[in-house]
Amino acid sequence: MLRIKHIIEEGKELEIIRDLFREYEKELDEDICFQSFDEELKHPLKKYGPPSGDLILAYWEDEIAGCIALTRMKGSGACEMKRLYVKPCFRKNKIGRVLIEELLNSAKEKNYEKMRLDTFLKLEAAVHLYKQFGFENISAYYNNPLPGVVYMEKVL
Repeated sequence: MLRIKHIIEEGKELEIIRDLFREYEKELDEDICFQSFDEELKHPLKKYGPPSGDLILAYWEDEIAGCIALTRMKGSGACEMKRLYVKPCFRKNKIGRVLIEELLNSAKEKNYEKMRLDTFLKLEAAVHLYKQFGFENISAYYNNPLPGVVYMEKVL
């Protein structure tokens, strides 16, 4: 059974988020330090905490299964989906879909007008999933120096 938890304060679950972020980076096999990733690991609530952000943790039974994050984009009425990660052993359980639904609901409750994200074309399953949720390709909204990046947006 799937259980979702919004993380709003320091504690053991924030350490779990940090570990999942590290797994995410390792699996990407890309250097994402240009995104101030080390700072995110030190202070995830600074970027993703309330009231403008969200950090969501997914459990399958009693096991940690995945996470997703939301951050405000300054001056645009938009937010950004970040760090969607589901552990490989849980990927057939539609946890990514539930995490995205939860994040979209959170963004709407926070009155964001649109949600943006960037991902790699090589992550074909993720790109396909985002398109199923109505995300469309857009031009770059920031300078990502890595090759094979696609930018997407959904009007909320």
